[in-house]
Amino acid sequence: MKIPSFPRSSVGMQLATLRRRVWQRWSVAGCAPTPERGNDKMLFFLALSFYTRLPHPQALDYKRLPQAAIYLPLIGWLVGGIAALVFYLADLVWPQATAVILALIAGILLTGALHEDGFADVCDGFGGGMNKQRILEIMKDSHIGAYGFIGLLLMLLLKISVLAEMPAALAPLVLLAGHSISRLSPLLLMQRYTYARGNDSKASGAVYQPSFRELAFATVIALLPLALLPALCMLAIIPVLVATLLLGHYFYRRIDGYTGDCLGASQQVAETIFYLSVSALWIFI
Repeated sequence: MKIPSFPRSSVGMQLATLRRRVWQRWSVAGCAPTPERGNDKMLFFLALSFYTRLPHPQALDYKRLPQAAIYLPLIGWLVGGIAALVFYLADLVWPQATAVILALIAGILLTGALHEDGFADVCDGFGGGMNKQRILEIMKDSHIGAYGFIGLLLMLLLKISVLAEMPAALAPLVLLAGHSISRLSPLLLMQRYTYARGNDSKASGAVYQPSFRELAFATVIALLPLALLPALCMLAIIPVLVATLLLGHYFYRRIDGYTGDCLGASQQVAETIFYLSVSALWIFI
């Protein structure tokens, strides 16, 4: 970001000096863009282009795509918000179960089934592979197997059954919060573990480890939609975090880290766990 110049008067020189000092302090504190961080708006558009099929600027620097992962929860706002809107409109015409299915379809179309595909690949890989090399080979295969099909079908049925039984006024808010909070799980795995495929994979260059400051920023964004729900729903964060930690440990034990498919699977698991948790907590609300 270029700092505008002031007239070279005594007052202008003093203001310019003060401006530089403030800017330097903000940069050190991480509150202002630095050459290393670059344009945060462009990072958001990179995230939009990779994680959704929504319109985005064409002139983007895809070398910085890994850093855009910190905007995953904000992408969750968009996807969850549109899914919630679809549910609200569909619920005015059809039964609630139909509205839920249409909302899920909207989310899948918006993301190109990116996370669902990762979940299916993880089911196939870890279900059919006996060692790290075989698991990674199966996950790299573009074809879906029995484990992937059954796992994806059961997960979608679980989402439908839980959301269809929620109060109609609550379901859109839960969809919004679920899409946002669940996208924090991949960031937690990226921060804690290393990429499993090593230097032999072309995708290893796309790995990014968020700093604690970036993770804190993403956490705040991810949790904000909870303010729209009853206060007791905050407790739903606990099972989501526990499931993420257990899943990360399982991935580490089996393949020494994570892959892109593992990140997608963690989002789907976290989203489903969140819906289940809110549904269970609703009994006490």
